[in-house]
Amino acid sequence: MSSNVIDSKPKTRLQFIDMTRSLAILLMLEGHFVDITLSDAFRRPDSIAIFTDNQYYFYDAWEYLRGLTAPIFLTITGVVFVYLLVGNEGKKFSENPRVIKGFKRVIELFFWGYVLQFCSFHILECIAVGLFIILLLYGLYKFVRFIPLWCYFFAVGTFIFLFDIYIEQLPAETFWPVNAPFFIQNMLRGPAYLVRFPIFPWLGFTLYGAFIGSLLFQFKTHVLKFYFPFIFLISGFILFYFSYDILNQINLYFFNGKFERLPYIEWLYFRFGIILIIIGILNLLNVILGTISNNIFLKVGQYTLTIFVVHFIILYGRLTGIGITNILHHALNPIQTFIGVTLFIAFFMYFIHRIDYVNKKMEFIAIPARRFWDAAFESILEIFVKKKK
Repeated sequence: MSSNVIDSKPKTRLQFIDMTRSLAILLMLEGHFVDITLSDAFRRPDSIAIFTDNQYYFYDAWEYLRGLTAPIFLTITGVVFVYLLVGNEGKKFSENPRVIKGFKRVIELFFWGYVLQFCSFHILECIAVGLFIILLLYGLYKFVRFIPLWCYFFAVGTFIFLFDIYIEQLPAETFWPVNAPFFIQNMLRGPAYLVRFPIFPWLGFTLYGAFIGSLLFQFKTHVLKFYFPFIFLISGFILFYFSYDILNQINLYFFNGKFERLPYIEWLYFRFGIILIIIGILNLLNVILGTISNNIFLKVGQYTLTIFVVHFIILYGRLTGIGITNILHHALNPIQTFIGVTLFIAFFMYFIHRIDYVNKKMEFIAIPARRFWDAAFESILEIFVKKKK
């Protein structure tokens, strides 16, 4: 059988993962639109702490929710990618179609990331690095089989979170690594206006997502059993309520209290706990409702990159030079913002509903571009294969 043929064994479709992915992209659309358009008069001043003034309660709730969007998105990316990757476990690393597709995706994410925000290191670039590291760890696992795959992802994800302690201790204006090229610094610690999602700590969410994805595949026959969602829920609540205490106890018992800054990363595990709770709730819904017929909500989660690119062009005027930010920047009151964000999300829901029609109309551009891209990637791949031989 040709190596290009994906294993015929059917894979268990986890619709709660699709639901989580759809939720993440819709939260992103909502968060970016509100951030662009809501007037400063209705925002909580920086001098007032969050949830301390009832006047800004709804704004605080929105800001709190917005802070979860990126972690959800990064985590679920790792979950989906690894769950599909290990589905072809019987194949060699170089023959696994998901590996080839993964490397293509890495380049594609870097391309769109830098096209939309040249010199910046945003979430697309962060995801690209995450997928690349996942592929490297998966390749290592194929050679060193006595260590479970989830251990690799868990260990690297934990290291990334821990290393952020060192990064945060650096002086505010210190870029790291010192004297490194700017594009390397932008990945790790560079100017704030260029670095929105540095590898430390954000990539940790993707690796923890990969950790979850590998376990989901390992226990795929249990995932849709009634008890399974409670593993997510209980784990999530433990991290949500006790992250600081757990880290503090680890510091006391394993480091004799010398790792004083360890509890400071509790905000990362706190957010990861919320993500586990969300996944658990959606997992439970999936168990109760059973197989859900394909609908526009689930379909949205299958076109996250397309939505991200288009929304960046519409909101920020990337590639076109004019966007919503040029017209409505911090100009709307809450009611106007609510109407606007509802229409904005409705537009993308309709856009995805008609995506097949759009793709059909764009074939005259998409097909030649895809052929060129595939040929270029195959040429690069052949060079590396010849060098290896």
